[in-house]
Amino acid sequence: MSELSACSEKEWDAVIIGGGCTGAGVLRDLSMRGLKVLLLEQGDMVHGSSSCFHGLLHSGARYAVKDSDAARECIRENAILKKIGKYCIEKTEGFFVALPEDDPAYESDWVRACEECGIRAEPLVRRLALQMEPNLTEGFRSVYRVPDSAVDGFRLVWQNVFSAQRHGGVFRTRTKIGGLLLQNGRVCGVRAQDTGTGESAEIRSAFVVNATGSWVDGIARMAGLRVRVQPDRGALISFNHRFTTRVVNRLHPSGDGDIFVPHGSSVIFGTTSAATDDPGDSRVTTTEARYLLDIGRKLFPRLDQYRILRVFAGTRPLYLGSSDSGGREASRNFIVLDHENEGMPGILSVCGGKFTTYRLMAEKVSDLVCEKLSCSARCATAEEPLIPDIDEPLKKRAAVFFPKQGLETAISRLGDRLESVVSAMEAEPRKKDLVCECEMVTAGEFDLVAGEDSTTSLNDIRRRTRCGMGTCQGTFCGIRALGRVYEHGLLGSRDGHHAAELLKDFQNERWGGFRSVLWGGELKELELSRYIYSATLNLEGSGFAEEC
Repeated sequence: MSELSACSEKEWDAVIIGGGCTGAGVLRDLSMRGLKVLLLEQGDMVHGSSSCFHGLLHSGARYAVKDSDAARECIRENAILKKIGKYCIEKTEGFFVALPEDDPAYESDWVRACEECGIRAEPLVRRLALQMEPNLTEGFRSVYRVPDSAVDGFRLVWQNVFSAQRHGGVFRTRTKIGGLLLQNGRVCGVRAQDTGTGESAEIRSAFVVNATGSWVDGIARMAGLRVRVQPDRGALISFNHRFTTRVVNRLHPSGDGDIFVPHGSSVIFGTTSAATDDPGDSRVTTTEARYLLDIGRKLFPRLDQYRILRVFAGTRPLYLGSSDSGGREASRNFIVLDHENEGMPGILSVCGGKFTTYRLMAEKVSDLVCEKLSCSARCATAEEPLIPDIDEPLKKRAAVFFPKQGLETAISRLGDRLESVVSAMEAEPRKKDLVCECEMVTAGEFDLVAGEDSTTSLNDIRRRTRCGMGTCQGTFCGIRALGRVYEHGLLGSRDGHHAAELLKDFQNERWGGFRSVLWGGELKELELSRYIYSATLNLEGSGFAEEC
């Protein structure tokens, strides 16, 4: 019996549609409350909006003036996530920087609003600010320190899933929703299809949670409902230099290009705001990239000296409600819609919000589901860590195999799955070899992820391990990764044609991030990669770089 058929044989308390941060959060919350829960995702986990943002764990300071409720939610969740998700978060702290052209009256309002919202905003003298961030412009008027941080969206979503699995939660990727099951005037499940095999099945549940972000209206329409969500596309630039060690925000009303967020050895800068009809719109034009760079130089004058790693975009699911205000004017609050109020029981939708408040959103959704199902269990997601701490004996075993500078990184990615990787390395020492030097991905970690049922491509492995997301953007680790899966028969790669397709898909996704910024170091990097794959390996006829 296939996995999809097995799911259809069970009666679920809740089916969650959507594998981003909110869906994964709901899966974890409801599973911890003892319910039988299934999450269905049309692609790979965290392949949509939850992975296409600047990675900022908000302190709430950005919203303090205009949206105090959202600001208070952010500062509370900021503290909670630092406690339960410490392996996903780098406590960078943040700066808010006012330039001479920024409104002094807004700065005064912002300082007062932060205090009222309980957000620490500490003014810094010029000398200390420049000592802490020497690449910052010397032409600022004032600088404040706030408790912003950086969060790894890929890692946090997967750790929610692993936590849910420990409590009995189940998830399936590459499962498209073909419709909702209706009976006696209520939603009683979903019609799902495995996008790989084409197999379809009806999956019954007491409740359906629509947590599909920018796609939320499409699912709601299957039940004759409407959810007024406007996908809002934001473009971002990732630099191959960590030229700031702190999040740096422009101290003015929210606008384009006003946030720099350090991640590992890189910095992500953005973002723009443009309404789109396509929830999956990830295009970034050269005009947008140059526009962002023009803005960014005001905070970091030497911005052009840092090589661009890639450009990318994602969509925000802005809830409009009865308002027609979108873009920067739309609220960043979230809403949970109980569609029983519209005459369609058995389904709810959650939309709006921010990555920082995903856990709170999941809690409110789970509270409502439990109320509907007469479950009295309380939420415990704010207390229980996403993954348990690793004990010292295991760390000592792991230290034998992992590069010194890569051990903590491996622990943060693997969590309690570290033991299985270490055991595999002890049995086969060559599993300590690096597949990806940039991100310190060992063969042991690579094999663990590649061997799981939910993994079907090199891009799936990339999202889980960061293989190919570093300096070379897959130039050197791409062929090494393919050799690994082909040698060990992973991902169905024993067939040579399929192996070539795996590599082509992986490299075209990576090369797509260069498309809008082909100048200087970026052009040299792409040409090196093209020479290796299209010339040296004679893969020009396999469709490589067909979109570039």
